Amino acid sequence: MAKPFLKWAGGKRQLLGDIDRLLPPDMDQISHYFEPFVGGGAVLFHLLGKFDFEKAYISDLNPELILCYRTLQRNAKGVSRELLELLEAYPDSPEDRSVVYYSNRDSWNESVGKLDQLGDAQKVRRAAMTIFLNKTCFNGLFRVNSSGGFNVPIGGYEKISIPGEGDLLTVQESLEGVEIRHCSFTECEPLVEKLGPKSLVYFDPPYRKVSKTSFVSYSKEDFGDSGLTELTTMFRRLDDRGARLMLSNSDGGDGYFDELFEGYEIETVQAKRSINRRGGERGRVPEVLIRNY
Repeated sequence: MAKPFLKWAGGKRQLLGDIDRLLPPDMDQISHYFEPFVGGGAVLFHLLGKFDFEKAYISDLNPELILCYRTLQRNAKGVSRELLELLEAYPDSPEDRSVVYYSNRDSWNESVGKLDQLGDAQKVRRAAMTIFLNKTCFNGLFRVNSSGGFNVPIGGYEKISIPGEGDLLTVQESLEGVEIRHCSFTECEPLVEKLGPKSLVYFDPPYRKVSKTSFVSYSKEDFGDSGLTELTTMFRRLDDRGARLMLSNSDGGDGYFDELFEGYEIETVQAKRSINRRGGERGRVPEVLIRNY
């Protein structure tokens, strides 16, 4: 089974047991899987390893993330070679590492907004660079500023752990036949409507901010409560079409989701979180899993 190749804020590896438990009872009838906020892909890879869907569709608004998925789908070996070169060029001493890290980050930022101008070899290099920055930056965080520039400082890891060639080839195999789109969650609606009861849609939108130190943003676009409201409206439309729907988010304990998703199944579960700028606020946090079945 493939594993996420990036560490991603709000990643769902800790919740796979709960998600498994709450899957639709008629999963054997589901032929199409949709994940409009794919992020690190923990749920995607988990379900692709367990079920033989006729087709899977994933999307995200983060262009760098989608470039990684598309590149790994085509050329995992090339990405692995570039990753090894980056690792071999990474010094042992913290001082020298800092110079190389910020040089890599500056180089990455020079191509922000210019992905459509990159050739195939450059895309392979960039996908590798994105993974490498993710594995060497502070707390394994992917964060960009309002211009899309990667702005996370260097991490203090003694040993750098990157996915090996075998790991990335497994990702490539998992992604075979998966349709990968760079788009808003709303653009998946027409296809889900057409398939109706044959569809399972898992929504994992950016977390609602529940504290001043919560990390919720992994792209330059701001989702916020207005985005959640729009998503709720779409959730209800797809429910009317008979699609199976699951949504996860942070639980602020204020009844926000109880009101927003009134009439649906809402369960609070505990997830272990490691991304917060205050170490004392990491640990187990409540999250909601919302279903229409």
